[in-house]
Amino acid sequence: MEPAGAGDRAAQEMSFLEQGDSTSWPSPAMTASSERSHGKQGTKASRWTRQEDVEEGEPPDLGEGIQSRPAAESTGLEATFPKATPWTQAAPLAGVDSSTAERDILPADCAASASGSSADDLDLGIEFSATAAWGNELGLVEERPAPCPSPQALLPRLGWDDELRKPGAQVYMHFMQEHTCYDAMATSSKLVIFDTMLQIKKAFFALVANGVRAAPLWDSKKQSFVGMLTITDFILVLHRYYRSPLVQIYEIEDHKIETWREIYLQGCFKPLVSISPSDSLFEAVYTLIKNRIHRLPVLDPVSGAVLHILTHKRLLKFLHIFGTLLPGPSFLSRTIQDVGIGTFRDLAMVLETAPILTALDIFVDRRVSALPVVNEAGQVVGLYSRFDVIHLAAQQTYNDLDVSVGEALKQRTLCLEEVISCQPHETLGEVIDRIVREQVHRLVLVDETQHLLGVVSLSDILQALVLSPAGIDALGA
Repeated sequence: MEPAGAGDRAAQEMSFLEQGDSTSWPSPAMTASSERSHGKQGTKASRWTRQEDVEEGEPPDLGEGIQSRPAAESTGLEATFPKATPWTQAAPLAGVDSSTAERDILPADCAASASGSSADDLDLGIEFSATAAWGNELGLVEERPAPCPSPQALLPRLGWDDELRKPGAQVYMHFMQEHTCYDAMATSSKLVIFDTMLQIKKAFFALVANGVRAAPLWDSKKQSFVGMLTITDFILVLHRYYRSPLVQIYEIEDHKIETWREIYLQGCFKPLVSISPSDSLFEAVYTLIKNRIHRLPVLDPVSGAVLHILTHKRLLKFLHIFGTLLPGPSFLSRTIQDVGIGTFRDLAMVLETAPILTALDIFVDRRVSALPVVNEAGQVVGLYSRFDVIHLAAQQTYNDLDVSVGEALKQRTLCLEEVISCQPHETLGEVIDRIVREQVHRLVLVDETQHLLGVVSLSDILQALVLSPAGIDALGA
């Protein structure tokens, strides 16, 4: 179902897609002087589409050997993206001297310093201190005495708060405010819907078979959508009812979705968090991060039907593609170490020798979506995600959770999300290019010896690009 004027929008879309391969970052001479004019200069982005054989870069169909599939509504067609120009090629804003952006001269009679602000990682739910603090803690910043500097002494690099005060820092915020959820919706995509009377085991099998991570729930009695069934539900079921490999989990075999919701929610039924096609993408980003959810249904305001499901990944992809039409803020050239975007303290991780049940405990207690897997030396050797857990349903091995995480990674038939890493000296633009190109939900920050330093998630990046310039800290709320 498309709103009126879809034909005109389709024509605009085709016009833009034909020009997609030639898009490039504008030169400084093309940059307007006003922050607001930057957002308007890029014009309204037409609806964008991509290859939709699997939703949002999810794993391909894993259910060829599964005999039992529930009745589910599912459609799938193909579409394409315009080719995105890497953000690392972005031109600096006019009027901003890159040499002075990196350093300033101190007065002879005083000493000054700059420090960065912090952003929490939604997926890890961990608090993060100021940039200077984590730099010292990780050995990335050398501690030295601070005598009164000479007139030629250099200030430390500007912190994140200083970057947000520079001209053009709000260009992506304005862009997302001026575009609606309808603009980011695919022309067609796979959408799986479950009735709450469906057996929970069949529902989990259907998620795996269709390569999706969540499905809206339809209540036939209420004649409305009442929630989402996600991989988190499967993890909670295993965590709640698993006892040993010798005891079968009958609750998975017998419970219906409705029964599980009644047991888990215990009468505290919250309304479905959703958004309208006419709402801005800025509001979509805020709703996802504020509510700590990974799937945001787009509901038709008239019929109440689910039109699409927005994710962090799709929103960043949209911004990454059409961001090539906008002047790049100077903070894209700053390093991860400088701006401190990500989570760097009290990291959630799991030893490769630990049982899967331990990983489930961490998923539930820390509310994370993936765990870096480390060896005894603290080196990153893998990544165990929530989708790896539901993959146990496809293999029907969820009755044996005493197997080690390392062994589970070796036994999986498909690498659902491999470890993609970055290092502290890499720029924010390079990190964004990589996370979009690799279609992953996070980058693991490591040193030269592959020791874990931190995690940079999609939530961290969207918070930094879209919400922080507006003075909103949805991660820390």
